[in-house]
Amino acid sequence: MTTEASVSEIDAEVSDFKPLTADEARRLREQHPELSPWWVIGAQVAAGLVVAAVAWAWTQAPLAAVSAFYGAMAVAVPAALFIRGTRPMHGVTSQSAAMLKFFVWELIKIALTVALLAAARWVIKDLHWLALVAGVVVALKMYWVALVVRPRLLNRI
Repeated sequence: MTTEASVSEIDAEVSDFKPLTADEARRLREQHPELSPWWVIGAQVAAGLVVAAVAWAWTQAPLAAVSAFYGAMAVAVPAALFIRGTRPMHGVTSQSAAMLKFFVWELIKIALTVALLAAARWVIKDLHWLALVAGVVVALKMYWVALVVRPRLLNRI
């Protein structure tokens, strides 16, 4: 079943669009400021420290804390490189180049995370795998926390 809109309905939808004036655009940017992605990395590091403290308190083993923090850093460090690598470059206006850069840096982020996790057994003697996985999971959940918390932060600013 197909539904065709009449020409007058299409024109009515198009005519409802009204571009913002410079003052309206400025007020909109003030009401909805852009937050830096670096605070997500900071939240991942802070969450890694919390998981490390919990692992240490729970197991009474400092290596569990090191393993948990290493797991969180295996997520946070590649994410920081991704943010650094995808910064806008001056003079580059091609959308396809920007998308290619995004996908290449995402691939680098994933590959580096996997490599850091694979190297964990050689980097940390007597590695606590459960603590490592807990650090990874908590650091990855910070992306979701950022989506939930961000609207609240914008309303407070």
